[in-house]
Amino acid sequence: MHAFAALVGVALTQGHAWAQDDDDDDAAAGAATKTDASPETEKATRASKDVPELILGAKEDQFTVNQKDFQLIAGQGYRWKITAAGGLEYKFHTDLFRNVWNNQIVINDLEVHMNGAPAWLEFDADGTIQVQFTTVRPGIYTWSVPDLADKGMKGTITIK
Repeated sequence: MHAFAALVGVALTQGHAWAQDDDDDDAAAGAATKTDASPETEKATRASKDVPELILGAKEDQFTVNQKDFQLIAGQGYRWKITAAGGLEYKFHTDLFRNVWNNQIVINDLEVHMNGAPAWLEFDADGTIQVQFTTVRPGIYTWSVPDLADKGMKGTITIK
């Protein structure tokens, strides 16, 4: 009986020591997961992330864009809303779509599942199209509205 109690005591002591070790690992893991927002230090996660929305045009200026350059990381899933708001017809072209795994395109909660990349997105009226993809190949890709690129409707998408 005393031998059993001693064995249980040793096991509990070891369990407490292991739990303490686990606490140290958790602290170290927490410190390791702290990242700043820069893509150089950001790591891919299993959850999809949002790319900042790209807004093509505005009521005041049909040729403005809210952001030109985007930074992504390889191996990460993303959701990217692209919105037309200038009242013109915009044809959004990018070579990004041929270098990512395209998951789906969502328009007004309707989903388009593809077995390949879209050639371009065309906005005949104001509205939003959300593309969902997983980055595969690092590189610098371009996007533009070709007929309006000389007015500044172009930019880059960098995957690190």
